[in-house]
Amino acid sequence: MLSFTTAFCAFATELWHFYILFGFLVPIGIALSGWPVLAPTIANWFTKKRGLALGIGGMGAGISYVYGLFVEFVISRVGWHYAYVVIGALILVALIPLYLLLYHYRPQDKGLQPYGSDVIATDKTADIESSDRLISTFPEWTLRRAATTYQLWLLVASHSLHWGMAAYLVLAHQVRFAIDVGYSSLFAASVFALFGAFMVVGLLLGFISDWIGREWTVTIANLLAIGAIIALLFVNDTSQPWLFYIYAVCLGLGAGLFSPTITAGEADLFHGKSFGAIAGLSLTGVGVGAVMGPWLGGWIYDVTGSYLPAFFFCITCFVLSLVTFWIAAPRKASRFARLRNN
Repeated sequence: MLSFTTAFCAFATELWHFYILFGFLVPIGIALSGWPVLAPTIANWFTKKRGLALGIGGMGAGISYVYGLFVEFVISRVGWHYAYVVIGALILVALIPLYLLLYHYRPQDKGLQPYGSDVIATDKTADIESSDRLISTFPEWTLRRAATTYQLWLLVASHSLHWGMAAYLVLAHQVRFAIDVGYSSLFAASVFALFGAFMVVGLLLGFISDWIGREWTVTIANLLAIGAIIALLFVNDTSQPWLFYIYAVCLGLGAGLFSPTITAGEADLFHGKSFGAIAGLSLTGVGVGAVMGPWLGGWIYDVTGSYLPAFFFCITCFVLSLVTFWIAAPRKASRFARLRNN
């Protein structure tokens, strides 16, 4: 579905065609083949070192921003119409064999057990790593049951505020902001690619949450993101391009660290047979935020004539994301599991 709807965008001649194909059908294809499916799968396969596994599994998200340079190259060679066909064909050729040959939703389907499920944790991460071993002791989480807890909604809010509202707002407007300041579109695209490269680095550092805990890792991630926005606040002209580099590096690292950590935190609290639906609800929150954030950034700019108020709004969202995650408290996963039968 994702491959064909992407390719069909080449034949769009009206704006509403893009709304249906790229705005409606492509996201459905992404949801059915992307992170909403892969994140629960990784959580199923790893009990121990879940942050590291999710970070490695999410590397494709960061690489996709660098992949944008390839898309620009294809457009320059064959035009935007045929570029959609090329991208759609690459999706089909690359993903179908991988899913058919390598994908298994649960290790039990292959007669295996999750990594770390038979290991007794003895260090300071014991509370997190032992939570899954309590799942069989208490009633199974369902989406309806999880939805009665404030922890789930706080995690949904944290995810939506960080990625949906703040990160997508600034990512949607960073190219226009850079061009308005006086930079070329090529420079703006290179900053976008630099963000993607350092997002990959941040994802690879996802193991930090297995070491220092989910809350402290999310703290580092949001502080990096706030630092990125502060760098943009000081951009006034083209005399200090290093401010954009600081922005790209900090936001990339922050987004990369945040993504696997919040999914790992959700799995610490709610892992079970229904975790796919629970993680899907969290990503739905990101989608809702992604609808609002970029639009709100544009509206603020139209009203004020400046991106500065929008950037301050992003900082507020990152702070609220941090606060809601701490209150949700994945660090108390084992204690939370013991209360499930109450």
